[in-house]
Amino acid sequence: MLTAINEDEQLPSMKRSSFQKILKELQFVYVKKSRNSALLERDDLVTWRQNYLSTIKQYRAQGRPIYYLDETWVNAGETHSRTWVDSSVTSRRDAFKRGLTTGQKEPSGKGKRLIVLHIGSSDGFVPGGLLCFESKTNSYDYHDEMNGSTFFEWFVKILPLLKDNAVIVMDNASYHSVKKDPTPVRSWKKQEIINWLESKGEVVIQPIVKAVLLERVKKIKSEHEKYVIDEYAKENNKTVLRLPPYHCELNPIELAWSSVKHYVRTHNNTYKLKDVQELLKQGVEHVTQEMWTNFVEHVVKEEHKFWKIDFITDEILEEEPAEGDQHILTIGTGDTSGSECSDFYSEYSDSE
Repeated sequence: MLTAINEDEQLPSMKRSSFQKILKELQFVYVKKSRNSALLERDDLVTWRQNYLSTIKQYRAQGRPIYYLDETWVNAGETHSRTWVDSSVTSRRDAFKRGLTTGQKEPSGKGKRLIVLHIGSSDGFVPGGLLCFESKTNSYDYHDEMNGSTFFEWFVKILPLLKDNAVIVMDNASYHSVKKDPTPVRSWKKQEIINWLESKGEVVIQPIVKAVLLERVKKIKSEHEKYVIDEYAKENNKTVLRLPPYHCELNPIELAWSSVKHYVRTHNNTYKLKDVQELLKQGVEHVTQEMWTNFVEHVVKEEHKFWKIDFITDEILEEEPAEGDQHILTIGTGDTSGSECSDFYSEYSDSE
């Protein structure tokens, strides 16, 4: 795997120790292998992906317009991490004697941050759909800056700008999934859980312990779980479709963000937030309809790959292993909110 990564020009080269660290962070474990091994994802993630792929394929066959939205961030100190250097220059003194410049001084830190939200389709970014505001915290995760009310306010504004009967693809960030009717959790008081169950037509016979109440909630919540965004979209003849967790490569706007950030890094020479904001707007304008069409086509190819891989995995596992000779390691743990995918492509734009 490490050899394949280091041979790929689009990925950054790394040492074995760095790669091992990444694998551990992704919840992989190093175990003794058997002659018939399998590395599997959780069944719920495979199911979610298959449902997503079949649904979006159906929407395309129906000719429905498909839009993709996502958030990202841009720092005031945004700049390329690599540059061309004259290796014949041995020191600043040597450069001075030869009448050469030593280049512009880089910012000492990343500086202030802009939180960015936009939506686009194969027609390009939606005009008037850009939301950009200054971050108020130094949190590493820009998702901390967004909340349900801010997102909903933007969503209401952009919905009339989309074509009728549109499909809106988004990830599972918490502010995308504010529930219209919150589902009881353990922190709720027992009587509140009982009231919720009875409002759904359930008969609750007391006395009863909280654990049993929550188990009943778990059994019926999928029937009643509705999201504010989904319901509002439905009222306006639009449909929300959520990406499976950990699948940022299925969102073409990630490629658009990579292009926008590349533009900002190339032209940023003041490292002032106000100037970076203007560069951001220019970068968005430089992402043409043709580029967006290519991005979407690339993602469609990725969808086909995922679809085939799931069936290939089934075929391989159908083969009869020798008795006691199969080892299965399941991956895909932790939070499935969707925030883990941010700027999947942008992180590597300097190595392209």
